[in-house]
Amino acid sequence: MNSAGNSEVSNPHGRASTARLRRALHDTRPLVMGILNVTPDSFSDGGRYTALDAAVRHAEQMAAEGADIIDIGGESTRPGATAVSEADELARVIPVIEALRARLDIPLSIDTSKAGVMRAAVAAGADMINDVNALRADGALAVARAAGVPVCLMHMRGEPRTMQEAPVYTDVCAEVMAFLQERVAACREAGIPQADLIIDPGFGFGKNLEQNLALFRGLPAFSRMGLAVLVGVSRKSMLGTILDRTADERLYGSLALAALALEKGARILRVHDVAATVDVVKVCQALAAGRRAPQENREQHNDA
Repeated sequence: MNSAGNSEVSNPHGRASTARLRRALHDTRPLVMGILNVTPDSFSDGGRYTALDAAVRHAEQMAAEGADIIDIGGESTRPGATAVSEADELARVIPVIEALRARLDIPLSIDTSKAGVMRAAVAAGADMINDVNALRADGALAVARAAGVPVCLMHMRGEPRTMQEAPVYTDVCAEVMAFLQERVAACREAGIPQADLIIDPGFGFGKNLEQNLALFRGLPAFSRMGLAVLVGVSRKSMLGTILDRTADERLYGSLALAALALEKGARILRVHDVAATVDVVKVCQALAAGRRAPQENREQHNDA
């Protein structure tokens, strides 16, 4: 059936994990989202997890390392990537979601912009929709509303095939924020609760190095929108430009940005290297707790 023609979503699986995800989103603890690309052409790990058993093993490893969410994608969105059909994307992601739902209680996210893939993935057990196109595709908004799961809305200028061809902004932070505010309003009007919305400024999606750095410096303003902010900078080309390193040599740069993102208010870190990022989160949490304790002690003293 045409993806835009029927927004009804069946979700027989994963409701316990969906509730677990909502509790985590309503908490203040930062979350680590592990990336599982079941694609032949993703920029960092394309081709490594296209076989079902390899994908399942990697997801299980990330869960054991402390991932809070597994984000499953069947279409590369790297600059210049070739589009795939809905049928091909479904063939890649649905067996993986079904296998993981049968084995793990960790929340699963579907990384897609296609309404038909969203619908099938939630029915197979996905607990979240992560859309680089912010539900702008035909039928996507209606399917997301019917799915009743959390949704991440990302900013992207253009499309993956052409997005890095001389992107131009007058004020990148203001323009990205205005876009996300508009998409949040569209979701609210469609009936998606604000508590189920997550925003992602979209690092590397239609932005050059200077624009990415300006956007990163402006992260605190996004956290003040009152929604969880997802940051995905793991191994990205902005680090390659700064460090002159290949994708698999960017761990330390990725961890530096992860720590800085948390300091600037990010709630979800989307990463390739889960174990190392979990360590970063733990250290940042310990430091944050140390900063809160003197303030709490002062407030208690004043109350006395």
